[in-house]
Amino acid sequence: MPETGGAIAALQHDGRDVLRRAPEGTADVLAAACFPLVPYANRIANGQFAAGGETYQLPLNFGDHPHSLHGFGWQSGWAVEDAGADHAVLVHAHDGSAGWPWAYRAEQRFALAPGAARIELSLTNLADTPMPVGLGLHPYFPCDADTRLRFEAETLWLADATMLPAETAPAAYFGDWAGGAAVRGDALIDNSYEGWDGLAQIEQCWGRIAIQGEGAGVLHLFRPPGADFFCVEPVSHLPDAINRGGMDALARGETRRLAMTLSVR
Repeated sequence: MPETGGAIAALQHDGRDVLRRAPEGTADVLAAACFPLVPYANRIANGQFAAGGETYQLPLNFGDHPHSLHGFGWQSGWAVEDAGADHAVLVHAHDGSAGWPWAYRAEQRFALAPGAARIELSLTNLADTPMPVGLGLHPYFPCDADTRLRFEAETLWLADATMLPAETAPAAYFGDWAGGAAVRGDALIDNSYEGWDGLAQIEQCWGRIAIQGEGAGVLHLFRPPGADFFCVEPVSHLPDAINRGGMDALARGETRRLAMTLSVR
C-alpha cells in the first residue's frame, strides 16, 4: 500500500495471517497490517515543540485528539524505488514544511525469507541544522482468547487522560509479560515500556511469532478492550520525547535506522 502511508496490506505464513490483514481496497492506513512512524513516534503534546529558539506547531492530525500523532510518513504516499518477489524499497520525502522545519528522506526496506520478514526504516536529515529523530513501526497482530505475549522491559509508563506519559509503574502492572500473559482483556492498554531488550514473542494457536527490534529501546503496547487485534510497536523513544529531552538529533547528512524482524516458529 505505497500510496496509503507506505503500509503493509498483509503478511502470511502457510496460509496463516501473521499480521492483521487489511480489508480489500481500503485506503485507511489504520486498517492496515503495519505502517511506519517517522520522523517521530507516538504523540507530541498539543503538536508543539521548540527548536533553535523558535516554537513550531505541527498539524493535529488525528481527529479531535489534542496531540499530533506518529509523524508524517503514515499519512503520506510513498514512492516505490525498487520491488521484487522477495523485497521492496519505498521512499518518502519531506520538504521542511507543515511545522517540521527540516527536510528529510525516509526509506523502508522490506525483505522476505523462508519463515521471516524484515522491515528496516531509515531517516536521513537533508537540512542544514540538526534534526530531532524518532522512528517506529506499528504492526497489528491478530488476537483471540488463546493469544499470549511475552517480553521483558524495565519500566512501564502509565498515561494521563490524553495518553501522555505521567508516571512509572512496574512492567508487570498490566500483566506478567515476562512470563507470558494472555493479551485479550477489558481494559485499554496504550502505554510505553522503557528498557525493552528488543525481543518479544507472540503465541498463537497455530504457532509462535518472534519479534526482534533493532534501534528500539522502547516497546509501545496497544490493546483495545476486547478487540481481535493488538499492536506491539518497536519505537526509538517515549511519547512527547521531543519536549522532555528524550530525542536524539541528526546532523546534516546523517542517517538513523530502526528495524523489526518477524520470524515464525
